[in-house]
Amino acid sequence: MGDSITEGTIVDLPVSVGSYVDADEVVVVLETDKVSVDVRSPEAGQIKELLGKIDEVVQVGSPLFHIDTDAAKVADPSVAAHAAGGPANLPKEDAPPPPPTPVAPPAPPTLSLTESPPPPVSTPTDAKPKPPVEDFFQKAMANRTETRTKMSRMRQRIAVRLKEAQQTTAMLTTFQEVDMGNLMEMRSKYKDEFQLKHGVKLGFMSAFVKASTKALLEIPAINAYIDDVSKEVVYHNYCDISVAVASPNGLVVPVLRNTEAMSFAYVEQEIANYSNKAKAGTLAIEDMAGGTFTISNGGVYGSLMGTPIINLPQSAILGMHATKLRPVVINGEIMARPMMYLALTYDHRLVDGREAVTFLKSIADKIADPARLLLDL
Repeated sequence: MGDSITEGTIVDLPVSVGSYVDADEVVVVLETDKVSVDVRSPEAGQIKELLGKIDEVVQVGSPLFHIDTDAAKVADPSVAAHAAGGPANLPKEDAPPPPPTPVAPPAPPTLSLTESPPPPVSTPTDAKPKPPVEDFFQKAMANRTETRTKMSRMRQRIAVRLKEAQQTTAMLTTFQEVDMGNLMEMRSKYKDEFQLKHGVKLGFMSAFVKASTKALLEIPAINAYIDDVSKEVVYHNYCDISVAVASPNGLVVPVLRNTEAMSFAYVEQEIANYSNKAKAGTLAIEDMAGGTFTISNGGVYGSLMGTPIINLPQSAILGMHATKLRPVVINGEIMARPMMYLALTYDHRLVDGREAVTFLKSIADKIADPARLLLDL
């Protein structure tokens, strides 16, 4: 585990004492502040003792179970007994009972030619009274229950970090809109050829990562942070961009390292790799450690505009949003264009408004005209 992780909570014990496990089989599942970790058996053998129980907090490096690697794998007792007895020991089935004797239906009554059939008997149907409105209200009031669930360690840590960011930084958000038309046209034109050559789909995130990287190199203050202990400003000479990725346990933020040296294809490959690891639950803590800048894409969920919260100790975070057709004025004419709102939340203790606006405008210009990325403009 990473150096910042000192303990974890046992959330699942897939095996029990006496069970035989194969090598690399999951024995204990730990939940840390950042990710769930599967603790696997180093060798095949029989579990002799589990040194913890569910919801117990254990320290990093402490033993979690004892295993007997000399124990032989025992077959299922029920399967062994069935194989030893064979079909001769199976219980004999009782003979099926004889079918019931059919009973002839009663003959209908006979009527003479002069006798008229009896009139049909009508049974009065009394309409049931509708329950009063008060009954529905009382039932609704009776169902006013609550359900309590324990917060996971990851959710507790997220809550602490968000409040810490609010209480520590002087957060301010600036907005910019960007025309996505040229980028969408470029993607539509080259996506098939791109996937054929690089084996990965061409998305919009690679363009935003590259545009953000260029802007970080242009405005170094966005790529810096405040060291509150030494009272110094630390400038990063590299760009490590954290990108939000969906996982079964919620959003995780793995880090793309040295994006200044990455191509579009490499960015898309790394994002796809992290996405697959997040879905499989195999993201390591090292994958999410560090980061000098964060990109959050709320647009995939339909968000039109928002103010993201800084991921400490970083000094800024970029928020992407949904692309919508909106009327804009181009060369004196009103046209419908695919527009996206961009939001940059920054720490005003370190970053001035001029730097923040210049940074965000630089990203918007590069996205609106992707040729600027190629020409380093």
